[in-house]
Amino acid sequence: MAVDNGEETALVPDRTSPVGLETYIAGRTLISGDSPAWADMFVQVFSRLKVQEPFLVPAVAEPLVVWVISGRALVEERELGGEWSANRVSVGDSFLTRSPTPYQMRWRAEGEEPFQVMHLYLSVPLFERVSEELFGKAVTLQDISGGKDPMLIHLLSLIHRELVAEGKGSHLFIQGMAQALAVHLIRNYATGDTEAARRTALPGFKLRRAVAFMDANLSEPFDLARLAEAVEMSAFHFSRLFKKSTGLSPSQYFIRQRIARAQQLLQETDTNIIEVGMSVGYSSPSHFAQIFRRETGLSPTHYRRG
Repeated sequence: MAVDNGEETALVPDRTSPVGLETYIAGRTLISGDSPAWADMFVQVFSRLKVQEPFLVPAVAEPLVVWVISGRALVEERELGGEWSANRVSVGDSFLTRSPTPYQMRWRAEGEEPFQVMHLYLSVPLFERVSEELFGKAVTLQDISGGKDPMLIHLLSLIHRELVAEGKGSHLFIQGMAQALAVHLIRNYATGDTEAARRTALPGFKLRRAVAFMDANLSEPFDLARLAEAVEMSAFHFSRLFKKSTGLSPSQYFIRQRIARAQQLLQETDTNIIEVGMSVGYSSPSHFAQIFRRETGLSPTHYRRG
């Protein structure tokens, strides 16, 4: 298929792979998660052109999330032969697509900041496995342009931080983040008749209350009974529905929250490592270092240096 890309006419296929897609979008690759640790998701960060003329975006099988990490731009999209739809995006905004057909895009960056984005593709096997676990069937996702989703931003921030870490990330941590991201996307953006399955998951307001409770008590020992009480449920019922909603048990999720907070403190403050560990509930420096390494693949000291 011949497409006018503003500078030259190129032959663009209707479908391609995540790696292949990037050959049709102008810009510079800044970093790529292509080590074995990144088996469940393919992640790249790009610096894009200030002005991108219309070009064809081939379809890919993998769900794609695009996250703006620098700059702002007016981004326009359209189906082939359709009308242009415009969205003004800035840092933190996101796009979600799993389009079965090609479509066209163009954009114009605004301001002096470079226009940089992170592309994240979830593997099809992971997406289908999570779909089956949550809803008992395959699902499709809504297309979202310029979305503002605080939980999605949080997950993408953790993934980006792991991507730029020394050693390019821990397999266990990345695997957990990929699963959490798949669960979030499917729970919130699945289309079709999923209401019956949703009724068997933890209600959104109870999930938010549970996550907030854990976040406020990271320095305390994990207590399933107190957590369940905070959302007015039995421990057994809460634990089962929490895992169905997030893909993780409450205790596993709590550990991930602790380590995410520790990562933030190590990167953004000069607090010594022992105090960082104590602030997230680890009175033993060696135990903190052991858990941190298990979850991230790095010691706290190496993570801070990275």
